[in-house]
Amino acid sequence: MKQNSVLSKVKKPIIYTLLLSFAIVSLLPLYWVFVTAFQLPSYQNEEMDRPVSYVESNPPVLYPKGIPEYISQWQKKREAERMGDYEQAEVHASLMTEVRQKTFGSFTRLFERTDIMRWLFNSLYIALLTTALIVLFDTMAGYVLAKKDFPGKWIIFWVIISTMMIPEQVTLVPTFIIIQNLNLFDNHLALIFPGLALAFGVFLMRQFLLSIPDELLEAAKIDGASEWKIFRSIVLPLAAPAMAVLGIFTFVQMWNSFLWPIIVINSTELMTLPAGLKTLQDANLADFKLLMTGATIAAVPMIIFFLIFQRYIIKGLTLGGVKE
Repeated sequence: MKQNSVLSKVKKPIIYTLLLSFAIVSLLPLYWVFVTAFQLPSYQNEEMDRPVSYVESNPPVLYPKGIPEYISQWQKKREAERMGDYEQAEVHASLMTEVRQKTFGSFTRLFERTDIMRWLFNSLYIALLTTALIVLFDTMAGYVLAKKDFPGKWIIFWVIISTMMIPEQVTLVPTFIIIQNLNLFDNHLALIFPGLALAFGVFLMRQFLLSIPDELLEAAKIDGASEWKIFRSIVLPLAAPAMAVLGIFTFVQMWNSFLWPIIVINSTELMTLPAGLKTLQDANLADFKLLMTGATIAAVPMIIFFLIFQRYIIKGLTLGGVKE
């Protein structure tokens, strides 16, 4: 008994250490994005005798250099004011402004020189609309596969499930041909129509709806409720937790969608945020600070979204394990 207790005490710190290590490694790319976005543009390299970007520095600078520089100038300004040397205080105030402009200048350039607000709006409304339609259609399909009996039901279900094993890249060409034949190229409908239902969503909703008692639906039928009323008044309210999980996963996927939008959208004003950020990269030269600034703006809504809905996201990892 004592041996098990000691083993348990030893295992816990090891597990927590491993989990913390994985978390740090996972967050490092995001941290680097933020550091680069708020980093000073460049410094004078004495060996190379030219300005060098902090992104190219070796060893890498793991914190925004502008922040300690700004604090240092602020302290010197306060000290000059305390000593009554207002001329020197003005010099430090000027240097503070210069550091602030260099640190946040990429944000100003991004909003002034690009259609980033338009890209944000496009991403938001396309993600919301597509998510709403996917949740509705997947819930309908899941309800039929869970609660209705008809010939070929299992064949249809397994065909839907098998499509989850097909990589997205395989379907790009046929989907593009269909979109072109429908004259939807360079149109937001090209981003909405191809993803109106997800195989994962159908599976998730079916598994959840299996847990709804058949007696409840039969009682509603006996009371004279139509199929649509049963679905609207009974199934949808009971399926709300699963619909919320599916909506969260779908919204994140639609917001981060990159490959398909850059294929079917050419007009700058129609681009979503991930596709629009690609236009910031020149064929021969990449402004990494500007790119990382755009990536920061794209990541912030998702971080807020995760913090608000994290309990539903965690719940979604176990949802759908209901056995028939």
